[in-house]
Amino acid sequence: MTNHFTTQSATYAAFRPTYPAGLFDWIAGIAPARETVWDCATGTGQAAVDLATVFTRVIATDGAENQIAHATPHERVTYRVAPADASGLAAGSVDAVTVAQAIHWFDLDAFYAEARRVLVPDGVLVVWGYGNPVMPTDALEAIVSRYNNETLAPWWPAERQIIVDEYRSMPFPFERFTPPPFALTAMWTLPHLAGYLRSWSGTVRYAASLGAGADPVAPVEAALREVWGDPETVREIRWPIAIRAGR
Repeated sequence: MTNHFTTQSATYAAFRPTYPAGLFDWIAGIAPARETVWDCATGTGQAAVDLATVFTRVIATDGAENQIAHATPHERVTYRVAPADASGLAAGSVDAVTVAQAIHWFDLDAFYAEARRVLVPDGVLVVWGYGNPVMPTDALEAIVSRYNNETLAPWWPAERQIIVDEYRSMPFPFERFTPPPFALTAMWTLPHLAGYLRSWSGTVRYAASLGAGADPVAPVEAALREVWGDPETVREIRWPIAIRAGR
């Protein structure tokens, strides 16, 4: 797995949006049992803690030690450092495997083999992700889109296009489910939105090219403020969720 998030784990944990509860209810409903789920590439545990509300036990792994170090504790979640193709789990030991916002970085053949190995008979694999945010006004959308699609264009890893394409180009050799539509929504202030932009892998790569202490989001935040008004005003931001699920 390619890891683009080690250096901004704390930012990622603080500023990423959260997933809707209905998504986890749906995952639990298609799993053969609600005992054990492996959350692969858990990051800082955004999905793992929600999976713990519908499964008895969550094994949450990530290949980056720094991500696990910033993970949200939960009594039903066990965090481990492990790559996507070598979980350390016993064969036939989990009812579901989940991957949130990460499968586009994987060696797919190796990961799929590992998922098949650890799943129980009729176990399910559910992967999901979200692409570009949908801003509440055209003016705000234009500013964020310009930064995303023009300023950061040379700095986005190529794999990100898989999620922008909503996984349409990604092989998924499993008996598929048709998921209901889900979306993330967040009520954020301008500083929170700016923190989210700083968590992007493209931002991190661009900032590194500019040198120590560079903050490419600062001028974007200033432009947004001209439209946003009071930075502490709360506005709704939305992300449609792309899902692939199979048995």
